[in-house]
Amino acid sequence: MPILEIFSQGEEIVTGQTLDTNAAWLSEQAVQLGFTVARHTAVGDKLGDLVGLLKEIAGRADCCLCTGGLGPTSDDLTAEAVAEAFGLPLEFDEIAYRQIQSYFSNRKRPMPETNRKQALLPQGSTRLDNDWGTAPGFAVQAGHCWFAFMPGVPSEMCHIFLERVKSLLNERFILNPSRLVTIKTLGIGESDIQQRLGEVKMPERVQLGFRAGVDEVQTKLLFPADYPEKDMAALTADMTARLGDFVFGIDGLNEETGNLAAAVDKLMRDAGKTLAVIETASQGLLAAKCLGYAWLHSAAYEQSLSALGERLGVAVEMSDLAKTGALLAKALQNQNPADFVLIQLYDGSPAQFQNKDQTIILYNTLLNRESFQQIRHNLGGPAGRKQNQAALLGLDLLRRHLQNRKI
Repeated sequence: MPILEIFSQGEEIVTGQTLDTNAAWLSEQAVQLGFTVARHTAVGDKLGDLVGLLKEIAGRADCCLCTGGLGPTSDDLTAEAVAEAFGLPLEFDEIAYRQIQSYFSNRKRPMPETNRKQALLPQGSTRLDNDWGTAPGFAVQAGHCWFAFMPGVPSEMCHIFLERVKSLLNERFILNPSRLVTIKTLGIGESDIQQRLGEVKMPERVQLGFRAGVDEVQTKLLFPADYPEKDMAALTADMTARLGDFVFGIDGLNEETGNLAAAVDKLMRDAGKTLAVIETASQGLLAAKCLGYAWLHSAAYEQSLSALGERLGVAVEMSDLAKTGALLAKALQNQNPADFVLIQLYDGSPAQFQNKDQTIILYNTLLNRESFQQIRHNLGGPAGRKQNQAALLGLDLLRRHLQNRKI
């Protein structure tokens, strides 16, 4: 497979002021296309460092995807560095200049003279039109390495890569894309996943990896392009079975699951059911994750349990929130035509909720016309994490019920 490197330019990257999400995103795209990603490198706004790195990469990689340094200010040095590194004098590109002018005129703004600099491109380079910003990208061949230079603004970079660079990569390189299968879980950590999968005999040609995110933990299987479909499905099924009810979706086989809310959306639409929810710890975030889903019949955030109890006609017992949750769910069901009602309560003071070193106890109660389910969780970490976990665990309770999974 061709060797590819990711090169990020900018003082804000190397000093940690900006998180380099571009490199991670580009790496995923490159691997899926069939490249071997060998290195990620970041350099600040020093011309000599940029020139030196460009020469190094040209001597060892087949392809390099570069981001940053294409802006109009004095610290944007990428085009100048390419010109010096590879002996390609900068030339004024009339088309690029007109595109930059149009960007400003379409927004009824005068174009600063400094933006003229962005139309200076290395001699013989291929212009990568930017319909989403002012900085055109460009591509050059240097030695046996093909470079594509894109803006550092993530939205612009993603558009240029997908609309301009990706097709050029497929034209210039013989690629055999690997197949990435991602098993998505909630409520289980990486170490527990590793332990459950410890006895799986991984084929030598398959790469196993893990990625812990805010909303899910992913178990990734990267299969070679020629890996048999039935063997791929069998290995995925074995690992999914070992992870059990924590699995809420699988991407890369027959369809893309998306996040937990998207998985629940499909289940609710297939079942033809509706939901009414009252949130406390998640503070409206559960409803926000389901924004636009027709099955969300009603949603409310209650900060005061006593006010909630008064509204639903239930005597709140702070000493027994499990019982209170059940009574509130029944009262809401009597007042609401939704198929499911979800009541979320938590035991803990506002100070405990805000304190990252203290935990709260979350009670999620799900009720429909035939069944009642309740589950308790201990939530720790900063307030934002508690809020997000409360929202996810409420959705996951609904997901497990719809899939007849263990609560």
